[in-house]
Amino acid sequence: MVTAHDIVAVQEPLRRILPPTPCPLSEPFSRLLGGPVYLKMENLQVTGSFKERGALCKLSSLTAEERARGVITASAGNHAQAVAYHSGRLGIRATVLMPQRTPLIKVLSTQELGGQVVLHGDGFDDAYDEALRRAAAEHLVFVSPFDDDRIICGQGTCGLEILEQVPDVAQVVVPIGGGGLIAGTALAVKAARPHTRIVGVEAAAYPSMRTSLAAGRVTLAGGAPTLADGIAVKRVCVRTMGYVERLVDELVTVSEEAIAKAIVLLLERRKTLAEGAAAATLAAVLEGKVAVGGEPTVLLISGGNIDTSRLDDILERGLAADGRRMRLQVVMPDVPGQLHRLTGLLAERSVNILEVYHDRAFGQAALGNTMTTLTVETRGEEHGNQVLAALADAGFEHVERVAAASRRGVGPVATY
Repeated sequence: MVTAHDIVAVQEPLRRILPPTPCPLSEPFSRLLGGPVYLKMENLQVTGSFKERGALCKLSSLTAEERARGVITASAGNHAQAVAYHSGRLGIRATVLMPQRTPLIKVLSTQELGGQVVLHGDGFDDAYDEALRRAAAEHLVFVSPFDDDRIICGQGTCGLEILEQVPDVAQVVVPIGGGGLIAGTALAVKAARPHTRIVGVEAAAYPSMRTSLAAGRVTLAGGAPTLADGIAVKRVCVRTMGYVERLVDELVTVSEEAIAKAIVLLLERRKTLAEGAAAATLAAVLEGKVAVGGEPTVLLISGGNIDTSRLDDILERGLAADGRRMRLQVVMPDVPGQLHRLTGLLAERSVNILEVYHDRAFGQAALGNTMTTLTVETRGEEHGNQVLAALADAGFEHVERVAAASRRGVGPVATY
């Protein structure tokens, strides 16, 4: 079992390679959330995530014989890059199993860092099982993303840095995938400040730790598409589950809409790019799942490796969740001048129209009417509600607000 002393013992050797990441006070989020909020910026690691800590700690502990055999791991992306990077530094051959749907940026980055990438399975757990099989068959050293004491020790150095940077921290909010990060962070923080609250955040699509704790054993959970691919783990492990049960004060889950909104707000207000798993901590506060009080709260921004090909749609979804993108469906008489009247009313209320689509034949409108679908830009939720009220007052019928907007076409938003 890992202790806080073990984490302290590895801190200085790791620090010689991995300088501390910043943990600044965020004035915009502190004002927005009603208390001092600090952001632990693990997205600024060389490979873009906290995973470097555990990977370096584990790889540095290997014997000469183990290094000569080579290592293998499984990852949704961040652990893959960390293992590839530090294996290359240490002259170790690394094979990385990644799910077929891993974001392209993570695959390319892992390859560029020297890792031999093998795409396998629909999700992390498929890749994990295949990596274990190959490790046994090819006599490779398996480097677990979370089920390993040395990995947990390395991740725990993040907690030690938080204590140095925010000595009076009252609450630390940590994303949970397999549980290695929260296990190590909780061990380090609780040893020095037992009354500091540790809150874990899972994507609602993958509540694997909550499900396992409720069942009293490791239980498969999740599988729906999610923006938070970095914490999309169906199965945690007994090791990390034990630490979470003993040291973590609360577990919460967050919606895809809240994650998308948090990504947008981090870009706008902190000028930082966070992947979905990292933005989950801010999402938990935005959704009211975690309260920010008068004492310091640290949100752990665990990584910034986001697929740029998806970023456009993710931002659109985030703006929709924040009420700044709306999709309206309006049924009106199919006569000259009605569209002009509708768009004129929107213009009077400073609504920017992004898309317009008329549907006479296939929509819900009766004969002689047309259904008009508009994607519009507003100043936020309150402004959007004012627009809806104005349309109703002007006599437009069957005005409906669609839950979210996609960037292209008039279909539903895709999920990831």
